[in-house]
Amino acid sequence: MSSPKVLVPLAQGSEELEAVTIIDILIRGGVKVVTASLDENRVITASRGVQLVAQTQLASLIDDAFDMIVLPGGLPGADYLQKDLRVIAMLQKTVSEGGVVAAICAAPQVLVSAGLLNGKQATSYPGVIDVKPAIGMQYLEQGVVEDGQVITSKGPGTAMDFALTLLERLQGKVKRTEVEQALHRA
Repeated sequence: MSSPKVLVPLAQGSEELEAVTIIDILIRGGVKVVTASLDENRVITASRGVQLVAQTQLASLIDDAFDMIVLPGGLPGADYLQKDLRVIAMLQKTVSEGGVVAAICAAPQVLVSAGLLNGKQATSYPGVIDVKPAIGMQYLEQGVVEDGQVITSKGPGTAMDFALTLLERLQGKVKRTEVEQALHRA
């Protein structure tokens, strides 16, 4: 059985704590993670000034299939993700092919734009999708919300739980527990 393949698009101004936590936890759990910049500049200056280096450019992955696409939040990163029609199309394609999409903090607004939160339960950073919800969406005040092929989370403080939830969805409860115990969280 091959490892699940996950795309983490990195926009200028992405939230570094969220991006790094997602990437790190999934890799610890044996997931193949691909990071991609939205433009030709693979060096991403994150929301707090930390520099991250994407493995590749999004343009080179347009035709690739992923088991999951995960969007880190942060501003203006989430705004750039939302305005990128390639990101919207890749999210829609992933769901239509049976994959999972996930977003944290301000990034659930991208899922709203893609039409992927219509009729779903979801959460986000306060003031993001609770004030501009999708059609028929129910906003929940929870750290992490799973609804079918969509997983959303509140913000930097929930990044670890979010990443572990993603890992469990991809690799199962046993792998989540193994990774979580090695982190000495409890």
